Amino acid sequence: MTLDVAFILLAVGMFGGAWNAVAGGATLFTFPLLIAIGLPPTVANATNYLALLPSNAAALPAYRQELREVGSAIWPLLIISGLGAILGSILLTMSDPALFMTLVPFLIFFATSLFAFGDVLRQHLLAIVGGRSSRIVAFVALFLFSIYGGYFGAGLGIILLAIAQILGFSDFHIANSLKNLLATSFTILSILVFGVGGLIAWPEAALMMCGSAVGGYLGGRYAKHINDQYLRALVILFGLTLAAVYFVKTMTA
Repeated sequence: MTLDVAFILLAVGMFGGAWNAVAGGATLFTFPLLIAIGLPPTVANATNYLALLPSNAAALPAYRQELREVGSAIWPLLIISGLGAILGSILLTMSDPALFMTLVPFLIFFATSLFAFGDVLRQHLLAIVGGRSSRIVAFVALFLFSIYGGYFGAGLGIILLAIAQILGFSDFHIANSLKNLLATSFTILSILVFGVGGLIAWPEAALMMCGSAVGGYLGGRYAKHINDQYLRALVILFGLTLAAVYFVKTMTA
């Protein structure tokens, strides 16, 4: 590895970490970079998990108060998302991701739409099926998308934010704290599976981890001082851009 490549990995890790802590979806920047420096797609994907782990974990101290407000309601979410992530990670180690990659832009577009209209959808669900049923629907969605998260994960932050809204956590910063905690917990589980499967490029991951730790802390700290409406608009715009980029990639592959 050259010095230039090492510097780029560190810088992109920092930027990706800050973006992940604020809105999610930093895989748009980090995964293509790991491919560009010569890592095979599955290795780049697994390495990306480890590289971005600190971006969510480092943001958690800035959200201590928000997580206290959630309280014990977090435990079912951690268990459900963890089981889904383990299943998705095992599938990645056993299968060719080509077919699933064709679905990625559509999943991201769906997730962005869900985030944009999540509060309206939550109200309709509550009116139609009641509080308990709407929570079951959200739990099923969390499990299914956690499988996706363990398998590939691009844009998963947007999905987690949307699910948090449907569950009733309409405040952006509380939803964002949940997103960071869930992403941290099931990323650790996925890394364990990938490590056993020998899919992680450790030197590249270590450099990006250093950058994403710094970026994640700064992103989590300063995101709370940005107007909620601006953050929502930024998340939606980024989600649409992410979907378009991956759609073009699948069409030209």
